[in-house]
Amino acid sequence: MEVIAFFGPPGTGKSDRALVVAYENKASCIIDDGILIYHSRIVAGKSAKREESRLKAVRRAIFWDAEQREEVRQALEKINPKRVLILGTSDRMVETICKALGLPKPSKYIRIQDVARPDEMLKAKEARNKEGKHVIPVPTMELKPYFKGYLIDPLRFFRNRKKEMPKRFSENEERSVVRPVFSYYGKLSFSDRVIESLVYYAVRDMKKIRITHVRSEKSTGQMNGLILFIDVSVKPGTPQEIKKIIHTMRDRIQREIEHTTGMSLDTIKVNVTTGVTR
Repeated sequence: MEVIAFFGPPGTGKSDRALVVAYENKASCIIDDGILIYHSRIVAGKSAKREESRLKAVRRAIFWDAEQREEVRQALEKINPKRVLILGTSDRMVETICKALGLPKPSKYIRIQDVARPDEMLKAKEARNKEGKHVIPVPTMELKPYFKGYLIDPLRFFRNRKKEMPKRFSENEERSVVRPVFSYYGKLSFSDRVIESLVYYAVRDMKKIRITHVRSEKSTGQMNGLILFIDVSVKPGTPQEIKKIIHTMRDRIQREIEHTTGMSLDTIKVNVTTGVTR
C-alpha cells in the first residue's frame, strides 16, 4: 500500500482540495482528521471535528484512541487500496499517522503551496479563523447521519479544469462545510427573543401556518445544543397536508437557526392546532 502525504498549516484549504489531489494521484482512500473516506463515504474512524476541545481534536486526528485506530486499520485491510492520501498539518504529522495505523512512510509529499495560490490559502484561513468554517471531503447527505456538528452548505467539487473527471467522481462531487464546537464561538448563548425572531423569519412566507408561541432551552445532551418548543396554528386540511406543512416548517426553522447561530437543534417539539391562520 502506497501512502501520499498532503500537508500544510491549519485552515489553508487541504480538505477543500483533497478530492482533486486524491484523483490526480490515483488514491482511492483519504484519511483526514481521524476518518477514513472511501468512494466519498466515511467507512471508519471518528472525526476530530466532533470534539469539544482543540486538544481532543488533535488526539483524534493522529489516532491516539486505540479503538478508533484499530477500526481504521481493519477497514484499510479489508479495502486494500493501492494508494491512500493522508492529510496533516505537517509532514511529521502524516508520518505519525502512518506509524499509528501501521502504514509505510509516504512515498510522495505534496504541500498545500504546490496546489493552491497564496490568495486562495489566505481566503481559506480567513474562513477558518473568522467564521469557524471547516471542510470535510464528503457529500452532505452522507455526512448528516454521522456528524453531530453544525452543517452549513454543500460545496461543489469541480473547478475549471481542462479534462473531465471520470463518472465515479462526478457522481459524488460534493464536500461539506461544518462549524465544529472547538473552533467556533465556544459556548453559545442567545436570548429567547433572538431565537423567536429567527423562527418567525424562517416561516415568514408560509401562508397556511401561524406561530403562536416559541420557547427554547439549552440541551443537556450536547454542547451548544438547543431544544425548541413551538405552538402553531395550521389552516384546516387533510392529515397528509398538515403533516407536510409541519415537516416543511421544521426544516426551515432548523436550517435558519443552525446557519445563523451555529447552534445545533437537538429537538423541535411542535404543538399543532387547526384553525384560521391569517
